[in-house]
Amino acid sequence: MNDKTESRLRRARKSRMRMRNNGATRLTVHRTPRHIYAQVLTAEGDRVLASASTLDKDLRGAATGNAGAASAVGALIAERAKAAGVTEVAFDRSGFKYHGRVKALAEAAREGGLEF
Repeated sequence: MNDKTESRLRRARKSRMRMRNNGATRLTVHRTPRHIYAQVLTAEGDRVLASASTLDKDLRGAATGNAGAASAVGALIAERAKAAGVTEVAFDRSGFKYHGRVKALAEAAREGGLEF
């Protein structure tokens, strides 16, 4: 792995340990150049309560690698998490910087009713 990826994974491990100690349900985000994925995981990390991505059929038609698509995923994950009975989560950005698509997803999830 290159240094950039190792640094991102180190940051992700650090924040995930903090969330595990707090016992928080996590909203995790992963992004690639083409798609963005979001999952709501239990505090133990063993079950997925809700998931959404730009691979979903209703989000696939338009561009999938921009902030607009990320905000659509954020709204969808908030809707699915609320349907699963989750309203409060910890935001796990997987070591990615909080700007651009990650920020758009987080803001849309907050507007959709998730608290973090």
